[in-house]
Amino acid sequence: MILVVDIGNTNIVIGIYKEDEFIDSWRMVTRSEKTSDEYGVFILSLLNYNNIDYKEINGAIVSSVVPNLMHSFKNALKKYFNVSPLIVGPGIKTGIKVSIENPDKVGADRIVNIVAAYEQYGGPLIVIDFGTATTYDVVSKDGEFKCGVISAGIGITAEALWKKTAQLPSIEIKKTPSILAKNTTTSMQAGLLYGYIGQVEYIVKKIKEELEDENMKVIATGGLGRLISDETTSIDVYDPQLMLKGLKILHDKNIDR
Repeated sequence: MILVVDIGNTNIVIGIYKEDEFIDSWRMVTRSEKTSDEYGVFILSLLNYNNIDYKEINGAIVSSVVPNLMHSFKNALKKYFNVSPLIVGPGIKTGIKVSIENPDKVGADRIVNIVAAYEQYGGPLIVIDFGTATTYDVVSKDGEFKCGVISAGIGITAEALWKKTAQLPSIEIKKTPSILAKNTTTSMQAGLLYGYIGQVEYIVKKIKEELEDENMKVIATGGLGRLISDETTSIDVYDPQLMLKGLKILHDKNIDR
């Protein structure tokens, strides 16, 4: 069995595969101050609670956009599972040609999502990840990562709204029955959700226009992606497990099976 780990700015997602079968996944809040022992014991407790024998873990792959957390996390995997994880980064075999400027600065999470989407759906496509930031990455028919767009995630947008305005409350991000809201909370919810849907639709439309390709597939994943994708026809597929699938694909590409 292998552990697949996505370390994001907001959450760490841990999944497990037995050969090609996805077993389960879990989520924890990202805390860079945690020690290797805390991470190791946490993962062990998850496996034990789900009746998974930790001794069967014989490999791991990690994608991270939080560099200062990696030392502790890698040590946790070595100490508690006796595995040296494969780290997604420069030099790893992906099957994707990265043609944007400064490719070494691209977040590992974006590469993993692109690999998963391209392997499953082919190109050309737009891969949208609704994370702490929202990324729109463009992949050509022959697997070339050509360009991308980054915007503030809907959570950051909501947080800015109530932190920078003295009389607006912290709210749950959810769909309202109508955009014609009648109180402060639903007014904020409507503005956030429908405004974000408008952003997604315009960016997708503009990418397709500039590339002169209206037939590009649009694959979405991450966070509140389901909430957005359910409300627009601009997204063709919402795949909540895209990142974990991509990590498994990269592991198989880089480790002799």
